[in-house]
Amino acid sequence: MPETWVISLGGNVITREDEPGRISDQFTHTAEILDGFLHAFRQNYRLVLTHGNGPQMGNILIRVEEGERRVPSLPLDTCVADSQGGMGYMIQRLADQLFRREGIKRDIATLITQVIVDETDPDFRNPTKPIGSFYSAADLELIRREKPHWILKEIEPGRFRRVVPSPRPLDVVEKDAIACLLDAGFVVIACGGGGIAVAWEQSRLAGLEAVVDKDLASGLLARQLHAQRLIIITTVHQVALSYRKPGQRWLSSMTAGEARRYLAAGEFPPGSMGPKVTAGIEFVEAGGAECLITSPDRVREALAGRDGTRIIAG
Repeated sequence: MPETWVISLGGNVITREDEPGRISDQFTHTAEILDGFLHAFRQNYRLVLTHGNGPQMGNILIRVEEGERRVPSLPLDTCVADSQGGMGYMIQRLADQLFRREGIKRDIATLITQVIVDETDPDFRNPTKPIGSFYSAADLELIRREKPHWILKEIEPGRFRRVVPSPRPLDVVEKDAIACLLDAGFVVIACGGGGIAVAWEQSRLAGLEAVVDKDLASGLLARQLHAQRLIIITTVHQVALSYRKPGQRWLSSMTAGEARRYLAAGEFPPGSMGPKVTAGIEFVEAGGAECLITSPDRVREALAGRDGTRIIAG
C-alpha cells in the first residue's frame, strides 16, 4: 500500500502575524504551501491535510461578538465548523487549481470533522486557550456583566482575553470516512482547527465550548490511520533548544526519548512548540516512521532531508 502522510498546516503560516489577515493573503500563502508539496501530490501517497485556525477563529469570533445584537450568537463548536468549511474550501480550490495546472489526476475533498474529548479533562476546570478579542482593564466590568459565563485572563500586562478549555483529543469520529476517501484516491482535508470538540452525553453527541490543539489532533489521526509520516508546517524551519535565548541551537533530528527529556526540561513551551513535539513523540512511539517539523519556505528541502527537524523512534 502507498505511504500515508498527515500534513498539518499551522494557522499562523496561513495568516501571518505581520499581516491584517485578508482572505487574499490567506489564499496566497496557502498556494505557496501547497506548491511545496507538489512532488507528494504527483506520487501515489495517501495524503491528509489538516490545518490550524487560530487567527481565523479570532476573526470569526469578532464577527460573532459584533453582530450578536442583531442576530443570535453562535456557539464555539459551530464557529469551529464554520472555519473548517471556509478554510477547507480555500485549500480545496487551490489544490484543484494546482492539480489542473500540473496535470495531476487527483481529487480532493473537505470533511467536517468532530473529535471526541473527555468532559472531565483537567482543562475544563482550568481553561488555558486564549481566543477572540483583547480587552483592557476598563472593559472587564462590562464584559463580565454581559458575559458572566466567560473566563477572562490577563495574557499580557493590562490586556485580557477569554480563555476556553483545550482538552486532549481522544478519537476522531470520522476516521473511517477519512480512510475510505483515501482508499478511493482522494486527498482529504480533515481535522480543521483540531476538529470540533464533542462528547457523548448518554445517547447525545454534544458540541462543547472548547478548542482542540490541531497538532495533537493531527497526531491522533495519523496514528489511527497508521500513517508513515506526520509533517507539521509551522513558522520556524527547525526546532530549537534555548529558542531566542543565548546559546540557541537548531536541531536537525532528535529521538523520541531525547524529545521527552527536552520537554521535561521546559525547552518546548505548551502554547508553542510543546504540542508539536508531543504529537511527534506519540506518533513515532506508536509506530510512525518519522515526524517532520519545518516551515513553508523549507518544505522541499525538508522533504529531501536537507532541512527541518525529524523526530524518530529511540
